[in-house]
Amino acid sequence: MVRSGGCSANDFREVFKNNIEKRVRSLPEIDGLSKETVLSSWMTKFDTIYRGEEDPRKTPQRISTVASELILSKEQLYEMFQNILGVKKYEHQILYNACQLDNADEQAAQVRRELDGRLQMAQKMALTRRFPRFVVKEMESMYIDELKSAINLLMANLESLPVNKGTMGNKLIKRPRPVRNPHPPISRMEVAEGDEPSLSKLDVVLSFTLEIVVMEVKGLKHLSPNKIVYCTMEVEGGEKLQTDQAEASKPVWDTQGDFTTTHPLPAVKVKLYTESSGVLSLEDKELGRVIIRPTSTSTKLPEWHKMQKTKNCPDELKIKIAVRMDKPQNMKHCGYLYAMGKSVWKKWKKRYFVLVQVSQYTFAMCSYREKKPDPTEMMQLDGYTVDYTEHQADLDGGKCFFNTVKEGDSVMFATEDESERQLWVQAIYRATGQSHKPVPQTPIQQTNKGNSAISRMQGDADRARKHGLDEFVQGEPYKFDHAVLFKILQMLTLDYRLNDAYTCLGWFSPGQVFVLDEYTARYGVRGCHRHLRYLADLLERAENGIMVDPTLIHYSFAFCASHVHGNRPDGIGTVLLEERSKFDEIKERLRILLENQITHFRYVFPFGRPEGALKATLSLLERVLMKDIVTPVPTEEVRYVIKKCLEKAALVNYTRISEYARIEESYENDVPPDRRLDDVIHLSELCIELLQQNEEHHAEAFAWFSDLLVEHAEIFWSLFAVDMDACMQSQLPDTWDSFPLFQLLNDYLMNDGNLCNGKFHNHLREVFAPQVVRYVDLMESSVAQSIHKGFEREKWEPGGNGCATSEDMLWKLDALQSFIRDLHWPEEVFAEHLEHRLKKMASDMVEAAAKRTLKAYELWIKRGSKGTDYVLPSEVCVMLNVILDFKGQVLKLCALESGEDMHAYHTKSDEFLDSIQSQMSKEIIQKLLSILENVLRKLSRYDEGTFFSSLLTITKPVTSQELGNDYVTFMRNNLDMIQQKITDELFTLTIMEEWYMGQMKAICAWLTNRLDLALHPYQLHCLLTINRKLYSDFELQGVSEEILNCKTHETISSRLQVEEATQSCRGGTGSGSVGLKLLSNGSAKSAKSGAK
Repeated sequence: MVRSGGCSANDFREVFKNNIEKRVRSLPEIDGLSKETVLSSWMTKFDTIYRGEEDPRKTPQRISTVASELILSKEQLYEMFQNILGVKKYEHQILYNACQLDNADEQAAQVRRELDGRLQMAQKMALTRRFPRFVVKEMESMYIDELKSAINLLMANLESLPVNKGTMGNKLIKRPRPVRNPHPPISRMEVAEGDEPSLSKLDVVLSFTLEIVVMEVKGLKHLSPNKIVYCTMEVEGGEKLQTDQAEASKPVWDTQGDFTTTHPLPAVKVKLYTESSGVLSLEDKELGRVIIRPTSTSTKLPEWHKMQKTKNCPDELKIKIAVRMDKPQNMKHCGYLYAMGKSVWKKWKKRYFVLVQVSQYTFAMCSYREKKPDPTEMMQLDGYTVDYTEHQADLDGGKCFFNTVKEGDSVMFATEDESERQLWVQAIYRATGQSHKPVPQTPIQQTNKGNSAISRMQGDADRARKHGLDEFVQGEPYKFDHAVLFKILQMLTLDYRLNDAYTCLGWFSPGQVFVLDEYTARYGVRGCHRHLRYLADLLERAENGIMVDPTLIHYSFAFCASHVHGNRPDGIGTVLLEERSKFDEIKERLRILLENQITHFRYVFPFGRPEGALKATLSLLERVLMKDIVTPVPTEEVRYVIKKCLEKAALVNYTRISEYARIEESYENDVPPDRRLDDVIHLSELCIELLQQNEEHHAEAFAWFSDLLVEHAEIFWSLFAVDMDACMQSQLPDTWDSFPLFQLLNDYLMNDGNLCNGKFHNHLREVFAPQVVRYVDLMESSVAQSIHKGFEREKWEPGGNGCATSEDMLWKLDALQSFIRDLHWPEEVFAEHLEHRLKKMASDMVEAAAKRTLKAYELWIKRGSKGTDYVLPSEVCVMLNVILDFKGQVLKLCALESGEDMHAYHTKSDEFLDSIQSQMSKEIIQKLLSILENVLRKLSRYDEGTFFSSLLTITKPVTSQELGNDYVTFMRNNLDMIQQKITDELFTLTIMEEWYMGQMKAICAWLTNRLDLALHPYQLHCLLTINRKLYSDFELQGVSEEILNCKTHETISSRLQVEEATQSCRGGTGSGSVGLKLLSNGSAKSAKSGAK
């Protein structure tokens, strides 16, 4: 980006901002620190780094860079092109002075001479028939017409420039006091600019501005000091102006009077007045007067003039006056000359001459007399040539001679000194526009230093000669080969522009375009040649890696193509053979360059910068492929070229990015497989980022060729596939470190609608499908072995929601399914197959583990005594938890994500686990109820009529509750075990409810078998204790009232109350208190019904 020079500081900032914003947005949120703050800090840091340390010298550079894009002044253009052409300042100044670039008349004359020279060359070419080679022979005559037409156009443009003849407006009066009888101002004269071949006096009207400043008077003695004096001034024929009043003791003024006149030799009158003190005096007294006859060449400094005395003033008076007479724009020179001709100025005598410019091509020599605004005689200089001549001894008057000649007509002129002659000759030389430059026969003598202008010009010429610049000063511009010179000028200007701090992309600045346009127009450089050279220069820079705006190339190419195919973009219909051959050469170079840029589009237009450049390049390629300017190129041809470019681009992009990733180093023999795999993963990340950047920054330009860009991506991935396959083959068998590579690539491809299920995507599936199958097979074997070996060694200690083996198995199954799910396998059939297999595997594994758990459970249940000291082992509770955990995980592990049979495996496993759970629940309740049955069997020994009843009555106290209390302790211990060890509260409550109902049924059945027998007191006391504690303890465990107060419980309670009442009535020992307590809790009605 830096080397190409095509990106500005703003481009760099925007690219940095976009990239850093992506990275910051992808980060997680941080409390107390917003992402906007982070972005702002990054951009502040970037700006600080970019600016660097503040250097005061940089500010003028930046200002000058911005100013270069504006319209520059003449001096700024001079300075710019001095730097472009390598001209030193002193060399420029010498050329500037020697060529009189500050003299507008000399420059206009130079243009006229150049145009005349070019016209003569065209005529000579037509006579000698030495034409350049054209594509068609018939273009030769047209070429001459085009040359003449271009020259005539420039002449017409030059002629259309108006000549400023000055103004004839009203007079400006500074601090004047008008006299009592002012004269009316002279009306302005209109200057007619007719097109007649001969001039009239109206065509040479001149307008002069005179500034007269009256300063002071000397010698005023006879007036009293307090007398008032003043002066009046007038130009003959005009109005009078008056100065301020002053005292006679100090007659000083600083009053300026401004006048305009059409007289080349005006008479300026200044009079001195004093105010009259007489009562009958009507006018002031005139003390003196002076008449001055200034010319445009007169001195502008104040001078003392002697005043003419009047009868009112005996003093010798002097007055100090400054007179400035400005030269009008259309007066090119003036002065006194001796002249004599055949048709004008037939007598040799001294006259006042003025060289008047009527238009850019029309000049006239006019002679004037004093007090006359119109010339007495005049001569139009068209067709005349001027030159120095020898001294004419037969003519009396004048020392330095020169003449003007036209077809036998000659006018001789003479001046009093050599410098004046040279000034006149140079002025007339500029006016005639002649090609021959007059050279004085003898140089100006050292003693003649009167005219500074001549001395300055001679000095400038000497300095130019001294520094070897004389050939440039004396050279005739129209004789040079300006096509070659312009080529050099444009090339140097382009180099200067590209090295500017401004990102120009090959576009010239407005000032540079102005100079180049002026050069081509003035020196007749053909437009096609200009653009062909421009294209050649731009192509040379672009081929060296410098960014050039394709729109600029398109513009110049379209101009040249239009010219070569005869469309006359600039009105030029002739086509040189050299132009056509050069155009064909440039067209081929441009085609190769454009194809190369499209091939390297990622590096020629990084990050899509400059904006729209790639799109313009594609448009330019289509234009270059056209055979002519009318017939559009077939779409298939354009697509074919772009397709080939993008195919090469895929190789270029992959080669560069693989070199950056140093992937070739991984092919060395001593590189371990894991490092090689890491390198390929890193390379894949870079490839994905590259294609994402292509999509973000370049896809819009390829919008019309999006399918070709997709094909480019497929080719790019096919090159990556070679390195990927080599890396995969180097991996050790049954290693799974390559799956992250698949996940990375597959996730990218799945999210890309164009590459999803494409060639590379299918290849990726084919490479990794066997590995996935192998991985699942091994994982299935591993899980099966863990079940077999784990349950054999299982100690049934609590771990997680089950035991260690069950937790390990469930984790493996879940991890395997998560891994396969995260692969996002792109092929639907294979993905469905994997899902079915994993769900079936999970179902089979869970069922197998449940069977092993049930088998161990049955063994543990059979262990242990049937006495009241039995406590449910924690291992049994762990086994129950394992089954419960299986049941909770089976939906997640065995249910398919979609489909009609999504719950096939889940339902099967769930039903199997339900049966296992039901069986285990039944066995544990049976085990617990067996303890109650054993207690009831022991109580059965106290039944009436048995042998042991009387014996046990003797050994046991009637009021003893030992067996009942033992059972209550057993019940409470097991309730606590179930509550604490089993994790599923709902299952725990279910077991408690079933256990409670089983106990109620067992007691009720035992009592039912003894309806005809009265309970022994010991039996009664034990059952009362058991019944009471059962109700209260199970109520505390959360068993519902509905179950607690079931019919069985009510029957048992009623029977026990009746037995209690019966015992009380019999008057049994110690039964009274118990009977009273029970009767207090029961109702009399219940007791009666029970007794009945």
